[in-house]
Amino acid sequence: MTDPFLTDGTSSSVPDKGTGLRILVADDDRTLREGCASVLQMDGHLVTASGRGEEALELVRRRKFDLILVDLYMTPISGMEVLKAAVGAHKDVIVVVMTGNPTVASSIEALRAGAWDYLPKPFSASHLQVLVGRVAHAVTAAREVREPVRATGLVTQSGAGELMSLLGVSPAFRKAVELAQKVAATDASVMISGESGTGKEMIAQFIHKHSRRAARKLVPVNCAALPDNLLESEMFGYRKGAFTGADRDKPGLLEVANGGTFFLDELTEMAMPLQAKLLRVLQDGVVRRLGSEVQDAVVDVRFISATNRDPQESVQQGILREDLFYRLRVVPIKLPPLRKRIEDIPLLAEHFLKRSWERHRTGGAPAPEFTADTIGFLQSRPWRGNVRELQNVIEHVAVIADSDRPITPDDIPVYDDGPTAPTAETGLPTAIMNEAFHVAKDNLIAHFEKEYLTRLTARAGGNMSKAARLAGIDRTTLYRLMEKHGHKRDMISGNLE
Repeated sequence: MTDPFLTDGTSSSVPDKGTGLRILVADDDRTLREGCASVLQMDGHLVTASGRGEEALELVRRRKFDLILVDLYMTPISGMEVLKAAVGAHKDVIVVVMTGNPTVASSIEALRAGAWDYLPKPFSASHLQVLVGRVAHAVTAAREVREPVRATGLVTQSGAGELMSLLGVSPAFRKAVELAQKVAATDASVMISGESGTGKEMIAQFIHKHSRRAARKLVPVNCAALPDNLLESEMFGYRKGAFTGADRDKPGLLEVANGGTFFLDELTEMAMPLQAKLLRVLQDGVVRRLGSEVQDAVVDVRFISATNRDPQESVQQGILREDLFYRLRVVPIKLPPLRKRIEDIPLLAEHFLKRSWERHRTGGAPAPEFTADTIGFLQSRPWRGNVRELQNVIEHVAVIADSDRPITPDDIPVYDDGPTAPTAETGLPTAIMNEAFHVAKDNLIAHFEKEYLTRLTARAGGNMSKAARLAGIDRTTLYRLMEKHGHKRDMISGNLE
């Protein structure tokens, strides 16, 4: 019987079972091509196979495929040419490049050209099936994209306190929210960037709750809160005896998130070796626990990542792998700081006041109102902590305010250590410029050191070794600076007091 999947230069397909994908396998290696086609056919997919680049190029131009698996180094027509033609002809097609020489440069070039993923050779049938399963999930979800919710302030009313930070009407914020709405129903990886307190985790929760994975878990991990070795064991799990105290097998958070969403908060704080290990999971879904010599699990996980740094600058600085960046940033969402969405402050303040009043007050007395001067005062503040800081300030107000009088600017607590308005000429705080030179210099240095230490130790999650490494100084110098400014380590939580 003639092999239905092919001899060189011909193509054939299998009957559609109704739920399968339309797949093109293009590779000049007959054994690999026929093996892939056979596995995919048994899974119910409609497969077309081609052994020549020029034929594959013609096929992608005149036929619609859900998935194209193409060898990167075919000749004389390369897989890169097929990739570019495919994404140029059909914007929704998913292309995965296969390569026996998966260099970082070639992989990044393929991802930049529009590849959805790349599959290093050799790969097993199970790896191929996991990859195609992810593609099938993405294709099905894309076909059922929900109609965007109208942009009328609060995105959704479901849940008493759901998505409080998605309240806003400013153009920059609405653009970010609408992008989150569109991507939620797909399976694409999302990278959220923005200053601390802008609502990155809320956006991640929104995407998960409105995705096809909503019935499964959203598993968050803060990459800055744990030392590198502990972060690795938490994410990947470990085998009994892998290290002192490992008295049993333990699955990692990636296995816990199987079928759901994995949220990597503060991604750029992850150590480079761990980034390389994470990349393997993104490539083929394979998880290997610490101390294991075998594949422990194959997981199907949607990745959402977040960072308060500029992710592209992090790549340039060498703290974020470029190939990992392109895999995780399929859809980038940038959240604006609160100072750039001041028209949203009245909405947010009223919302936070109502929620905090209901939480802390009993007896049914109505919440007080903000005066116009108070709203103006709130809009004039720098809000370095963004929406999170505003929420905490309004909760403070709700606790101490009287219901029978309006809230005035005097009721708003101000936590700044000093004036924040810079002079137009120098960019320095105005008060500094009115002091004697040496006093101004000493005060400015002290303020910088104190602020730097606070942010540094927060980034390092209280891990002094990591903090010293991030700052580029030794621990002795770090402890000396902490003592100088009256900081102490809380030996339980690892935070500064």
